[in-house]
Amino acid sequence: MSTFSPFLRRPVVGATLAGVLALALAGCVPNSPAAQGGSTLSVNIKDDTCAVSAAQATAGSVTFSLTNSGTDVNEFEILASDKLRIVGEKENVTPGQTVDYTAQLEPGTYYTACKFQLIGAPVGLAEFTVTGEALKLSADRQALADQAVSDYVAYIKSQAGELLPLTQQLTDAYVAGDDETARALFAKARVPYERIEPTAEAFGDLDPEIDYREVDAVAEGLDWTGFHRIEKDLWQPAAGALNSDGTSATLDWAPSTPEQRAEFAAKLNENVKELYDLVSAPDFTVSLGDISNGSIGLLDEVAKGKITGEEDWWSHTDLSDFAANVQGAEVAFGNVERLANTSDTGKKLTGTIHTRFDELNALLAKYGSLETGFVSYDTVDDAQRAELSDAVNALSEPLSQLTSVVLAQ
Repeated sequence: MSTFSPFLRRPVVGATLAGVLALALAGCVPNSPAAQGGSTLSVNIKDDTCAVSAAQATAGSVTFSLTNSGTDVNEFEILASDKLRIVGEKENVTPGQTVDYTAQLEPGTYYTACKFQLIGAPVGLAEFTVTGEALKLSADRQALADQAVSDYVAYIKSQAGELLPLTQQLTDAYVAGDDETARALFAKARVPYERIEPTAEAFGDLDPEIDYREVDAVAEGLDWTGFHRIEKDLWQPAAGALNSDGTSATLDWAPSTPEQRAEFAAKLNENVKELYDLVSAPDFTVSLGDISNGSIGLLDEVAKGKITGEEDWWSHTDLSDFAANVQGAEVAFGNVERLANTSDTGKKLTGTIHTRFDELNALLAKYGSLETGFVSYDTVDDAQRAELSDAVNALSEPLSQLTSVVLAQ
């Protein structure tokens, strides 16, 4: 059965197993020998270490209390036994922050690690063993869980199906040199992708090839392709302009030739078709914990790149991506809400989450909509961006509790 985690972020690209092992030796703090079943494990995250309080837990719902004691943003990852495939992740843990992340883990061998500044190789790779039997739900809750999974898989397939023709329309205009039409189509084409963004992140190199920004590709030594390569051609930087990392916008970059445009367009369409085929496979599915963590992960996407304006650096269409991420998060939440509502605690939590979604959506509506378009993000001042950030944070706090409630037996 093909499974993925909607909460995944970009796996290690191009790293050999030996390379990962070598990197693990630097900055690795071993986990303690064992953990009591059902307890919350603490994770002390620093720039060069990632220390989990125990090396073992009981299968089912496992909660990690993450504290970033370092100097910059970090993330926590749970990797499969191959030390490459990510099976769970909490992004955007800021310095001084403590936040819980709950994963649904089957019995087996995993590895925990962190990723300083969200890029590069894993730090502090350490073996983590899950024992016992997998989570079992009551018959009634199992029926709700099965329906949630079925509905969310259908949603993913639907969005991937919408992405195909929209990407083709964008690239057709781009290849034809009709930049005015391509600019008008750019934000619209990205909406289905942003609604299910973590899906591609579960499939190896697909997300880097489809959606990496220039600074991400350079940092990881990858060929830069995808939406944002096309974006820079469509909104070519003026003389003296800088990339989001402060480097010269024309450093190792020049406008694409017609032949290069055709190549970039073909590559993007090929990758989008591959994504569509993968999620349309008869055995493609997700887990219950993936859905609720996917909702949280989509808000992390907003906090990490959209609020700062770094995502669509040249087009300033960040609010469109922002709104699509929020819509995707709300859909994922809606799919597990009935399960959460089987307890009084869950009912109270979902009520709060609904209120926070309403508040965030109302704030976004001040700037436009996906149907009519949003204002250019470079016209949104620092105070307004702070207001948007506060609304995202207000939603993130109760949403971070969703997985543990959904997975409660």
